[in-house]
Parts: sequence; structure tokens; C-alpha cells
Amino acid sequence: MLLACLLAAASPFPATAQDAPLPPATTGSPDAPAPVEGGAAPGAAPGTDEDDGGWNFDDEEEEERALTTAEIVKPQIVDIVTFTGLMVLCMVSFFKKSEKLKIATLVYTLVFLGFLRSQLYSVVNIFGLMTMSLPIFSHSIFTYMFWGVTLGTTVVWGRIYCGRLCAYGALTQLMDTFVPKSWQLKIPVKVEQNAYYFKYALLAFVIVYYFVTKDILVSRWVEPFWMFGALANFTAFTSVPGAWVLWGLLAVLLLASIIIKNLYCRFICPVGTFLGIISSVTTIFRIKRWSECKTCKICEKACEWGAIQGPRIVRSECVRCDDCERIYDDEQKCVHHIVIRRKEEVLAMQAAQAKATPLPS
Repeated sequence: MLLACLLAAASPFPATAQDAPLPPATTGSPDAPAPVEGGAAPGAAPGTDEDDGGWNFDDEEEEERALTTAEIVKPQIVDIVTFTGLMVLCMVSFFKKSEKLKIATLVYTLVFLGFLRSQLYSVVNIFGLMTMSLPIFSHSIFTYMFWGVTLGTTVVWGRIYCGRLCAYGALTQLMDTFVPKSWQLKIPVKVEQNAYYFKYALLAFVIVYYFVTKDILVSRWVEPFWMFGALANFTAFTSVPGAWVLWGLLAVLLLASIIIKNLYCRFICPVGTFLGIISSVTTIFRIKRWSECKTCKICEKACEWGAIQGPRIVRSECVRCDDCERIYDDEQKCVHHIVIRRKEEVLAMQAAQAKATPLPS
């Protein structure tokens, strides 16, 4: 359609000129009026240019009316309002450190961003950001809101997107709530730390591959996010070459995620790696640590993302899941509070003993 518009704009005649009847011939007919000197048609006013065979129309260019804000927003209002509701729930669950609200956020994310909208941050968006190939804002307000929240929360708090707003991550985290812990395999620390290098290599490979080939379809081989759109258009997707191979790889990945928690998110995901790099050099509001964290291992053992190494929070791996922060504030579990409470108990006991002991006369 764009090509047709350009050709029509470049042509000196209307697009339908070839289908219109030709004007009467001005030569070879004894009844035809003689042409007026200077090329003007008979009866034409002096100084007018009407020698164009009857195709001279008044200039009536339609001025495109600028859309009002209401007309721009109206088709997108459902997505905008629904996403705003998700963000409110997400941030309330984050600040209150509520496990129930977090589960509600994951369900909301999976249904809305996953199954209904198939909206996930992808390597394709990273390609667009690097090449500045971005959609028109007025037609993509919800998309820009989604991107802005993803990058904004990552800079300020860390990988909140990975922990709450990624539909695939929400799916695997919800799966974990039903999987018996006896089925899950604990990866040795050394293996875990070496496995992290793979995702950085994969991210670098994908970016280089894209700039060499300009092939954005590489994303479907490194991200399982296509599954949400494919489920909505299953018949069409199965006709795509390699579709059944992709479904097979997805099945293997989901089964492996039952055994190794957060397998894809921790060791493979290029988007998580990209956001982790941003988080490691920004993260304005970081997780607090007590002095006792140098020797205590409670939070390190509780972390399901491998983001705690002794007293240090590895910001590139932390998805702000709240687990360690809930322990941090728990006066019954956190060593810091236990030590303080015991000191208070000892001081109180000493004070009581001193009070009970009679002074020498």
C-alpha cells in the first residue's frame, strides 16, 4: 500500500486516469474547434492553463486532521489500565514483602502479559534499542509503558521485571509452588558459578549474530517466549518450519526446570543477562545487610537464585524475590535480631539479679 501511495504521489495524473474515457480528438475532425493560441482550451479564461486534456482539477488537497489525545488513547485504554493495575499490585507486593501478594502478581502477569497479550521483554527489543528501530509512540503507549517500567525498575531496585513481570518466569515460579522439594536438584556452588558464564556468551553471540545477519528470528531459538503467542495461534504456528522442534525443546526445558529451579532464568536467558548487567552497575536502592551477614548463611541457603555469596548480594543475579528481605526483618529467624534479643535478655537478667541482691550494710 505504501508503494502504491508513493507511485500515485509521483504521477502527474490521478491514479484512475488510465481507466477514464479519453477526451475528444482536436485534430482530424472538421467539427472540432480550433485550438487557441498559447495552448489554452476553447472558452478558457486568458492566463489559465487548461490545455491538459480536461484533467485540470481545482487543488483540493485533504489536510490530514491530527488525532486528538482521546482518539489516540481510546483503542489502547484497556491495555493501559490493565497494566497500570498490574504495576500497582507489583509494587505493593514488593514494598510490603507479602508472599501472597507476590503470588497474585505472578498469576496476574502470567494471564495478562503472557496468555492475553504475549508481551515480554525480548532480545528483539534489545536489537531495536541498539539500532533505535522503535515503534511510533502514539500507537504503542502500552508497549512503551512496559519497556519504561522494565528498565526503570531495574535501574532503581534491580531485576524486579525478572522476579515479577516476566510471564515465562511467572510460569516457572508458579510451577515450583506445586513441585515437591524432593524432586529438585541442588546444584553444587562451583558448578553454579561456572554455569553463569554461558548466558553471557549466549547474549554476546545473539547480538553479534543479529548485526551480521539482521535475522531477528534467532530469538525463537534462545527464548521460549514465543509459546504464549503460539498457543493463541496454534494452527498457524505449527505450519512454521521447525515449529515441532521448538515445541520439543520447550517441553525439555520445562521438565528440566522442575528438577533445577529457575533453570532458564538463571543460566540461559539473554534478557535476564542484559538486565543483570544494568542492575550490577546501577541499583540505587539495594538490599540491606547486617554485620552478622558476614558469618551467617541463612539467607544464602534460602536464596533460590544463587544471588547471595556470603555477605555479598550479587546484583546481576538478584531478582528481588523478597526471600532474604523477609528473613532480614524476621525477628525469629534473622541472627541479627536473635543476637540483640539475647543481649537484652542477658542484661535484663543481670539487672534482675542486681536488684534482688541486697546491698552490703
